[in-house]
Amino acid sequence: MKVTLPSCCGLLLLLGACTDKKDEFVPETPAAYVQLAPGKYITYLLDSTVFVQSGRVQENHRYQEKHTVDAQVTDALSRPSWRIFRSLRDSAGTRAWEPAGTYLVTLTNGTLERIEDNMRTVRLATPVTAGTSWKGHRFLATEPYTLLYNFSNDDAPGFGDWDFTIASSGESVAIRGQVYENVATVNGVDESLNVPITIPTSFGYRSFLTEQWARGVGMIYQNYILWEYQPNPNGTPYRIGFGVERSIIDHN
Repeated sequence: MKVTLPSCCGLLLLLGACTDKKDEFVPETPAAYVQLAPGKYITYLLDSTVFVQSGRVQENHRYQEKHTVDAQVTDALSRPSWRIFRSLRDSAGTRAWEPAGTYLVTLTNGTLERIEDNMRTVRLATPVTAGTSWKGHRFLATEPYTLLYNFSNDDAPGFGDWDFTIASSGESVAIRGQVYENVATVNGVDESLNVPITIPTSFGYRSFLTEQWARGVGMIYQNYILWEYQPNPNGTPYRIGFGVERSIIDHN
């Protein structure tokens, strides 16, 4: 019986096809979207929204904010983590940096966690591709912002049940003329009531979160809003909460 073997080229094509098919199933992990080594940093333009004078006045402040990787440490669960220093200066960058707190970044087999002010959140999950979804606030206590803000945006079970979803991945994003490749966009929540405030006598609120992560760089954009409006029938209406928007300036 005569047996016909595939040609060398055909065999190579078959092997190549098998290899490509196998590669398609290798999940991309959050580790590819951060640079965790001492001295690595990202500088952001930070726009902060605060409500002052008992919530009657909205103020917008602008800074430069620098996140610098310090050293590898362990978190409260004895897991290897990285300590990140935050520092602030004026938006024009003419003054010296001033310390503005620290937080931890922990990489697990399938997630990237951030631990700040005793709040542990999951910012990315495997695979980093469109459609991946997870409960980003599942480790938070009930009303985690209660010491800072007496509002209802972080009430259980809604806040802890937020779905974080990768809306897109592998995209190019331009920020201040710089193009970042292989960007994943993560959406948290987009909810509002009576916003803008068109009915001054009715309660209102805004809850919103979106982040963009560039492969080999880190988080390049964030917009996080949590505030509520109280009509306060027996006094002056007020708002309580915050808004922060970060967009990358540079990195090393």
